[in-house]
Amino acid sequence: MLRIGLTGGIGAGKSTVSATFSELGGIVVDGDVIAREVVEPGTAGLARLVEAFGETILAPDGALNRPALAAIAFSDEQKRTTLNGIVHPLVAHRRSELIAAAHEDAVIVEDIPLLVESQMAPMFPLVVVVHADADLRVKRLIEYRGFSEQDARARIAAQATEEQRRAVADVWLDNSGTAGELVEKARALWHERIQPFAHNLQTGRPAPAQPGLVAADPQWPAQAARILARLRTACGHRASRIDHIGSTAIPGMDAKDVIDIQVTVASLEVADDLADALTGAGYVGTAITEDVGKPDGRSTVGQFDHVDDASLWGKRLYCSADPGRPTNVHVRVDGWPNQQFPLLFVAWMQASPDARADYLALKRRVSAQGHTTTGAYAEAKEPWFLEAYRRAWGWAEGTGWRP
Repeated sequence: MLRIGLTGGIGAGKSTVSATFSELGGIVVDGDVIAREVVEPGTAGLARLVEAFGETILAPDGALNRPALAAIAFSDEQKRTTLNGIVHPLVAHRRSELIAAAHEDAVIVEDIPLLVESQMAPMFPLVVVVHADADLRVKRLIEYRGFSEQDARARIAAQATEEQRRAVADVWLDNSGTAGELVEKARALWHERIQPFAHNLQTGRPAPAQPGLVAADPQWPAQAARILARLRTACGHRASRIDHIGSTAIPGMDAKDVIDIQVTVASLEVADDLADALTGAGYVGTAITEDVGKPDGRSTVGQFDHVDDASLWGKRLYCSADPGRPTNVHVRVDGWPNQQFPLLFVAWMQASPDARADYLALKRRVSAQGHTTTGAYAEAKEPWFLEAYRRAWGWAEGTGWRP
């Protein structure tokens, strides 16, 4: 099952995207619909709202008068917090019931207006944000939904900022054009990314990654931050630390367009136990169970005397099923040399311009050889890493670096 988090500010056009995904086969779990359902007449939710805000929030027929509630609840932060504290748990419970009833290979689109505000983004393998500028949203709210300008701006101001939404967005759908243009963008996203993502998850197949070198992307740190948050949520206490490693973690370094992440665990048994959680987060297991050992290397800060022991280079490798963001998740055991070295390597590269230039020259030479797979590309670099392993640990000894 692939779960997608869909959000956007009021008036941004999220409902258009949600409807398009539904037409294409997605099972939409609409937060707005559920939010209305849990406060219908006769529900415990409505009774709690009346208790908190008074009977003036009721219409003559006993139903919730939403404009009246909004006028009260959005007037200050404390009242808004009270409203959210009542409604959000009820919505979450009902959402869980609907998802549990879906088929195991379904694409679940969770339409959540306050996904950012409720800090739910890391729960989803993919977060789609629909956006339009505030002035355009105000115009739409006045024209199509009968808001006053004051109310429209108050509602927008009470929600997440553009910066906050960008921080969690794996996909940013701009809706500054027509509704038809937005529908076409949503359809393209479904066919080019969401459907392949779901298929890869169902078949246990990692998304393909191109082996070629690309220029350093300023978006890599932000993309890695979203992945780290997602993996922390998925792994929980079973991971002692989770780090962005590899070339994309080195500022200004050209690299393959693949984010490498290291999840540190207490044992390989724990690494295997994470399989279901990582699949739920969008990462599938591979047959790779070890790294290439580095003979003649010696860690003076680690707990092992002989790091060429093959048993100390075991790991589990999971890869993203998302074709839009190839990612390698290396699950390694705390204190083992293959867990320490990636952390050391990034620190060494960041601190040593000569080593960084040397590595970049190697990457360019290997890339020019035209390898057709990322595995072949990595294998071609391995002889350099045998020597780099000793050089890096020598730097660590001289600087007192610790993992």
